[in-house]
Amino acid sequence: MHTQSIEPWLHEHTFGQDTPKAGERRTLIVIVVTAVTMAAEIAAGLLFGSMALLADGLHMGSHASALTISAFAYYYTRRHAADPRFSFGAGKVNSLAAFASAVLLVTFALVMAWESTKRFISPVHIQFNQAILVAVLGLIVNGICMLILGGHGGKHDHAHEHDHHHEHDRHEHPHPAEHARARFEHEDHNLWSAYLHVLADALTSVLAIFALAAGKYLGQGWLDPFMGVVGAALVTRWSWGLIGASSRVLLDMQAPDALDHNIREAIESEADNRVSDLHVWSVGPGIYAAEIAVVTSDPQNPDHYSELIPHNLGLVHITVEVHRCDTVK
Repeated sequence: MHTQSIEPWLHEHTFGQDTPKAGERRTLIVIVVTAVTMAAEIAAGLLFGSMALLADGLHMGSHASALTISAFAYYYTRRHAADPRFSFGAGKVNSLAAFASAVLLVTFALVMAWESTKRFISPVHIQFNQAILVAVLGLIVNGICMLILGGHGGKHDHAHEHDHHHEHDRHEHPHPAEHARARFEHEDHNLWSAYLHVLADALTSVLAIFALAAGKYLGQGWLDPFMGVVGAALVTRWSWGLIGASSRVLLDMQAPDALDHNIREAIESEADNRVSDLHVWSVGPGIYAAEIAVVTSDPQNPDHYSELIPHNLGLVHITVEVHRCDTVK
């Protein structure tokens, strides 16, 4: 009996997740910038007796902690990309960290809303000059951090390499997911969460500057707590969007309809083929796995149906199941 090694069909499921991403480097730089600013503000607050500086320094520290979650997720994903305990690699750690970070951001927003509500009930004396200085400083630092993160809200970095060549892998060509970016807005949820934390800080600074200027020059002190409530509402709304997006990945919800449509259309481009079952889910930032059941009157090797699917859809793992049916409708 002739035997053949199954070596050609063995493969790992790293899908490029074992290489450093641009988002990881950007997040680390932002953590350093935030930590240095935090230390400077806390030191100045203690030295000059400024509660405004001290409070903003502690606020910076809370966001530095949240950003550290993002940095750790990048590291953990890279380190465990080839861990066989993860069925399709560790890419979902990205979304798990984003979910946790978004929940933390909502918590910050609720605290902000609570503090603002208390100040409506019991107004406090505001040292406008110091407070405006701190807000401007915070806005500058957060502006720099937003530029470092790319200013794009966390769109997925497709800079990883693919070198898999087997019937379940769609990366026979280099960087196939790169072409999908224009058609499907794949997102690095982890980078998105880091960006939202910085954006939330920047928004808080902008609203604070407006409210403090109105309080100092127009006597409208009520605007300070009011803007706190407005900022909390906006941050909560952004965070809720991230919670929803990361939850869809964590719960293996079906991929975007456009992606499903393209796969189904490609398979059924041959008259005798019908897709009876299709499951497509995210296994990492901008990359997907698919299980496809094909009913046809002229069964072919599973490779044949895989080859019908465009190489630019971000599919990294495809399993095809073929069923024969004499008459396909």
